Formats: sequence, structure tokens, C-alpha cells
Amino acid sequence: MPRFPDTHHSTSKVASHVGGERDKAIVVKNRRHRYLDLHPEYFHASDLELAEPLLYDRLIRRFQSASDREREGRERGYRGRLEADLARSEAKLAAVRGPQPVQDVVYQRASDGSITGVEADENDRASNVEEGWLRWTEIMGRRFMEGKDDDFDYRAVDESEEFDDRQEDDRRALQRYLDGEEEAFVGVGKPEGETGVQDF
Repeated sequence: MPRFPDTHHSTSKVASHVGGERDKAIVVKNRRHRYLDLHPEYFHASDLELAEPLLYDRLIRRFQSASDREREGRERGYRGRLEADLARSEAKLAAVRGPQPVQDVVYQRASDGSITGVEADENDRASNVEEGWLRWTEIMGRRFMEGKDDDFDYRAVDESEEFDDRQEDDRRALQRYLDGEEEAFVGVGKPEGETGVQDF
């Protein structure tokens, strides 16, 4: 009699592997999200401005007062200020030379030689400090969650149980258990027999 491969077994192995990969991706995503919740200072790091100088300029810097900029400059020191100015200038030059719009902003050289950016969509423009900060944290948070911060050690978060949300883990485990309970009963109507309720 010919032997046929056990397709059910191999299919369940693949499904288990896919499920395992999906679960791992969810754990990593939750840990990164939890890290940002516990470390809001991440969004204040000067490295982020250097990674996205034009975005920072548009959403944060343009709403800063002269005293805010002066304070920020003192905190960074001369070298940090110079580095930020250079990164911003290089990014503006690249934006003028490169494809437009960049980050939904059209960059152009003004008559005085300066490079200015204008939102391609006026409705997209942040109108105040709070709105600018909200957009900055949304965009940079998404970038962090996608693993695009090349200067960040993701392994320290992704592989650390310290950033597990225990309540979320318990909820997921309960949901898996309940899903298993529902699958356990196959039939029509409600299960009969021993229900666990004592009848006196």
C-alpha cells in the first residue's frame, strides 16, 4: 500500500510556526510601545532631531521662542548646536535637489537664497506647539515601532521581559483559553451532561 505524506501534520506545523512568528511580533510591538510609555524623554533626544532635521524644524523648532532656542542651545553645547545646524542645512539642500514633496513639504530656494518649506497640503500644517508636538511624537513613535531608529539598541527592549505588560499578557492568555474552550465543544445546542453546577 503506498504511503502518503501526513499533510495535516505538516500543515499544522506551518500554522504553528506562523502563529508563533505572529505572537513574537506582537510581543515585540507591545514591548516597544511599553518602552515609549515608560520613557517619554525618548522624543526629546537631540539624536531624533538629527535623524529628521526638517521634520523637527517644521513641527517643533518653528514654535519655539528665542529663549526656548537659547536654552536648548545651552543644553546641547556649542558642538551640539553646530551639529544640528549643519544637519538641518544639509537636509534642506538635499530636499531642494531631491524629489518633491519631501515629508509632504515642498522645499524651495527663496529670492534671498534661504531655503523654505511649505506644506503641500495646508490642512496638514501644525498650527501651534501642542499640535506640532503631537505630530512629532506620532511620526517618531511610528518610526521607533517599525525599528527604524538606527541608533537605538532594540534588542535591549525586544528581548526584555521588563517591558511586558502583564495585564495584557493575562488577557491574551485568557482569550486563548476561552477560544480553546469554545472549540472543544462540537455539537448542536448547548453542552449537556455535567455542567459543573451542582443540582440539589
